[in-house]
Amino acid sequence: MSKSKSQKSAGNRRSFLKASGLMTAAVFGSAALPDVARAQPSNALPFNPATTDAMPTRNLGKTGYKVGIFSLGGQASLERANNEAAAVPIIERALDLGVNYIDTSSIYGGPERWSEQYVGKVMKHRRGDAFLATKTKERTRDGSMRMIEKSLNLLQTDHVDLWQLHDIGTMTDINEIFAKGGAMEALLEARDQKIVRYLGVTGHYRPDALIEAIHRHPFDTILMAVNAADPHHYSFSEQLLPLAVEKQMGIIGMKVPARGRILSSWTPPPIEQQKHSWEGMAIQATTGGTLDMRQAMYYSLSLPVSTVIIGCDSIPQLEQNVQLAREFTPLNQQQMAGLTEKAQPVSKQSLFFRFYERA
Repeated sequence: MSKSKSQKSAGNRRSFLKASGLMTAAVFGSAALPDVARAQPSNALPFNPATTDAMPTRNLGKTGYKVGIFSLGGQASLERANNEAAAVPIIERALDLGVNYIDTSSIYGGPERWSEQYVGKVMKHRRGDAFLATKTKERTRDGSMRMIEKSLNLLQTDHVDLWQLHDIGTMTDINEIFAKGGAMEALLEARDQKIVRYLGVTGHYRPDALIEAIHRHPFDTILMAVNAADPHHYSFSEQLLPLAVEKQMGIIGMKVPARGRILSSWTPPPIEQQKHSWEGMAIQATTGGTLDMRQAMYYSLSLPVSTVIIGCDSIPQLEQNVQLAREFTPLNQQQMAGLTEKAQPVSKQSLFFRFYERA
């Protein structure tokens, strides 16, 4: 498809969504979104009794699950080695505060998979309190089946609510995943075996491969990077987000504070130190960001997402995020445009994950 035709198609899609009210339905959890039958574990969906009073909830697509608009990410404190004394209390406190969705991955925390280990310490006795999501970075069936087997062991559960293809960035990823013997076979088998409820796809690099993925399979959810800098470089909100809304997917936003790089409170480490971090290998930053946390979170939550996942370094940081979620009211288009403009000077450092060299 030519660029002009693609842009026209995207414009028509956005117009359709606005006219049909699907944008509003996705944001505010309209009961009009239908349920769909899925092979599921025999046990019921998780339920955290604290969620309703803690923060607004939205539909997680067509899963039937009402998710709090702030969810706990599996990075930050949760991915650091030998950090159980800090990480486990953060997870426990999150559930106490009404967070009802926890995101992790088989690659968070390196080969030891510290994030899944810490989450498992809590899931062992509080599995029913949270919708549990993990991921496979493997592109083959066999590799992914080994990943989910280990995930279940570390998470100390017999099933996860959502299993996702991690970091879909290029057409090479797509071709490997959907090939014979590819990871897609593992996802479908795991769902059939009822060790996972729902299937998802994730990515933060460029939108094209993710668009192709959700054209090829009706995934239940998509985890995508959306922050106030997004419109400036390889925007997900232009074409990918409207398509996901059109397909009535559960949409999870990530990279909201961009590992702090979009925040005015962030102090850039020395350049030499940045070069050895995965963020700095793409874009080195010399200045702090331009938004506060309220602006960063409210921008993403004013998009048609189901929830946003944010990793936390401490319990006070977690509590602040829950409080912001409790007080949330949607921004209008003028306010959104203002924050996009405000983020422009730091847009590259806030979208560092879109500037890696990939095959």
